[in-house]
Amino acid sequence: MARNAEIKRKTTETDITVAVDLDGEGKSAIDTSLPFFDHMLTLLARHSLIDCSVTGRGDTDVDDHHLVEDIGLCLGEALEKSLGDKSGIGRYGTAFIPMDESLCHVSVDFSGRPSLVYNVRFEHEKIKNFELLHLEEFFKALADKAGITLHINSIYGKNPHHIAEAMFKAFARALRAAVSIDSRVSGVPSSKGVL
Repeated sequence: MARNAEIKRKTTETDITVAVDLDGEGKSAIDTSLPFFDHMLTLLARHSLIDCSVTGRGDTDVDDHHLVEDIGLCLGEALEKSLGDKSGIGRYGTAFIPMDESLCHVSVDFSGRPSLVYNVRFEHEKIKNFELLHLEEFFKALADKAGITLHINSIYGKNPHHIAEAMFKAFARALRAAVSIDSRVSGVPSSKGVL
C-alpha cells in the first residue's frame, strides 16, 4: 500500500502545496521563499528518509508567521493522511542529535492526541532575516494536524544555527522510527486497537 499524500492549502495569506512519501529515500524539492527554512525542511526530508516536496508563498511582506505555520499545518496533515489507520508502524520515535556544541532530544508518539512540549531557547532572535520564534509555531501546527505528541528539548548549545539544525535532524530521526513499518506489529500499535 502506498504511503503518500499531497495537501494543498490556499488562503488569503498563503498558497502551499506539500507532498510526502513515507517510504522514500529522503529526496526533497523545497521552495518556501525563506532560505533558512528551506534548509531546515531539506534536512528534515534527508534524515527522515521521507521524500518531501514543499512549495509555498505567503504574505511575508507582513511577517513570515503565516507561511511557516501553514506549512506546518500542511506537512502535519500530509503525514497523518499518508499513515492511514497506522497499522504496522513503530508509533514511537526518539533521537538525540548533536550538532557541534549543541545537543537536542526529540520524542514522537503518533498517539492521535496532539500535544507539543517545546523547550528550546535561542540566544539570538534571528538567523539572517528569519525569526526563530516561528519554529515553535511550525512544530505546534505540525503536531496538531498530524495528531502527534511531540517533545522537543534543546539540552544545550550556543550557535542558533546549530541548535535549529540539531532540532530538525532529531525530529527527522524520531519521525523516521515512528512511521517505519515493523513486521512484528500486527494491526495498530495500541492496546485500544485504534490510534
